[in-house]
Amino acid sequence: MSEQSFDIVILGAGSGGYAAALRASQLGFSVALVEKGKLGGTCLHVGCIPTKALLHSAEVADVTRESAKYGVTSTFGGIDISAVTSYREGIVASKFKGLVGLIKARGITVIEGEGRLVAANTVKVGDDTLVGKNVILATGSYSRSLPGLEIGGRVITSEQALELDFVPKKVAVLGGGVIGVEFSSVWRSWGAEVTIIEALPHLVPNEDEAISKQFERAFRKRGIEFKLGTRFQSVSQDDNGVVVTLENGETVEAELLLVAVGRGPSTAGLGYEEVGVAMDRGFVLTNERLLTNLPGVYAVGDIVPGLQLAHRGFQQGIFVAEEIAGLNPIVIDDANIPKVTYSDPEVASVGLSEAKAVEKYGADKVTSYDYNLAGNGKSHIIGTSGSVKVVRVNDGPVVGVHMIGARVGELIGEAQLAVNWEAYPEDIAPLIHAHPTQNEALGEAFLALAGKPLHAI
Repeated sequence: MSEQSFDIVILGAGSGGYAAALRASQLGFSVALVEKGKLGGTCLHVGCIPTKALLHSAEVADVTRESAKYGVTSTFGGIDISAVTSYREGIVASKFKGLVGLIKARGITVIEGEGRLVAANTVKVGDDTLVGKNVILATGSYSRSLPGLEIGGRVITSEQALELDFVPKKVAVLGGGVIGVEFSSVWRSWGAEVTIIEALPHLVPNEDEAISKQFERAFRKRGIEFKLGTRFQSVSQDDNGVVVTLENGETVEAELLLVAVGRGPSTAGLGYEEVGVAMDRGFVLTNERLLTNLPGVYAVGDIVPGLQLAHRGFQQGIFVAEEIAGLNPIVIDDANIPKVTYSDPEVASVGLSEAKAVEKYGADKVTSYDYNLAGNGKSHIIGTSGSVKVVRVNDGPVVGVHMIGARVGELIGEAQLAVNWEAYPEDIAPLIHAHPTQNEALGEAFLALAGKPLHAI
């Protein structure tokens, strides 16, 4: 049994926790980083990185099938799932090794085990006691289910989906948000039949409605089926598969049911409520500076209400380290954090949708322009369709950018700068976008909103 003191004790070493640790050590603080699993958390091991590896495998499969139209002779022979697994695991292992080395080089003390908050400034890990002048709660999230829907057997979450050692022939996916459509995209590219069940009126329902509708057309064209505005009722399973029953009486038969209805905050049993941290349905409540109701106790990442994105947690971790250092970092509103869905097609957005902009500023104060990627040379070359939609306040700044098409996630950097720096289209219009690039599509949209469209009428 031992007691150690640090400037900052961080509970959880996922994106938010390790980012806070790295920035805090850079600022001269002594840091303890507590983690019961592996450094990097969900994003590195069972989330962002491994799923994107699967999506790249899926992209290669699609390109191989379509290679003849690019003048390349090749034959698609199928998916070697063991080789895909080796590829995925190799990427994760490499990133993990790099993170471990970085944490060690920064002199951060890593404590392995499950931590529990026992006082506002104290964390217990087994028999060890860690006392911090400040404590950062960063315990992440888990795959949620629905009431009465038990995970097990042929009813799986994204974590089990990653570990499958076969390519299913037919899959039902409960949830048409990011996780659901990304796995649907992978499995369809690998040859599976896929049916998505979404209770809301659209797939990727958090996106601008115009983007969601284009996305649905693209998935329909790919042969991915979906049932919208229909709620799940029950599921039965046997050795051969599952039967999903919907509230309207329809049934969907498949080998597997992927439950992708979002992620819940991992806060239960960690002592937060007992110590007096303000909570709401398992989430930790904070002010805009990410400080809880307890002095010196902060929270970051998926346990804080709002977008559950690795890069949000990462930014919040940096923010809190700088806040503790008295640097008064800038608050970034959730609406202005970039979002990317890495399916085929990709979806990327930042800022307000047109509907949200109208709600905030009024219909007569908002203008949008939708640039079709059919007019973009690079998009034509790589064989993608889609659009770039920019929303502005009349005679004012860009407040939203919404994109759909292959690789549009790579365009989100300029888009988030435009939104967060409150740039006017007239400010951006004189700037040069290299040709031929997909980036030109953003340039064309800004030109159009500035009143001088070049390649559009």
